[in-house]
Amino acid sequence: MYSYQPIAVTVPERSVFLRLVGDVRAGFPSPAADFAQERIDLIKQLVVHPQATFLMRVRGDSMRELGIDDGDVVVVDRAIRPRHAHIVVAIVDGEFTCKRLFQRQGRIKLQAGNPTYPDIVPRDGQTLEVWGVVTSCIKQFPA
Repeated sequence: MYSYQPIAVTVPERSVFLRLVGDVRAGFPSPAADFAQERIDLIKQLVVHPQATFLMRVRGDSMRELGIDDGDVVVVDRAIRPRHAHIVVAIVDGEFTCKRLFQRQGRIKLQAGNPTYPDIVPRDGQTLEVWGVVTSCIKQFPA
């Protein structure tokens, strides 16, 4: 587990729009017949509750099989009520961790997205607080 400082999301007065030029297949190539010029507002796409949304950089590989890798930035919304199977940021004994929430029949645990990491099951006297729900993951690839 790592200690993080959340970064507040500031919604700019003017939105940033990028052009969506169509879909791209990840299987077999397809002719690029039509290039749509729809625009997407990234803030509107990624942030539902601006005052309750934070960005956090992930350190470690415990969530890699769920598509969250070391160095990725997750968008965390504190206004969403956490439910079973949500990916969450939790505070365990004062430290932030990113895991999948398991909540069934009165049992709660945090599950890693990497089989080499054990589940976190709260013990007597241990504090566990779900801090927010991860809504998106931002990846950057070498250019």
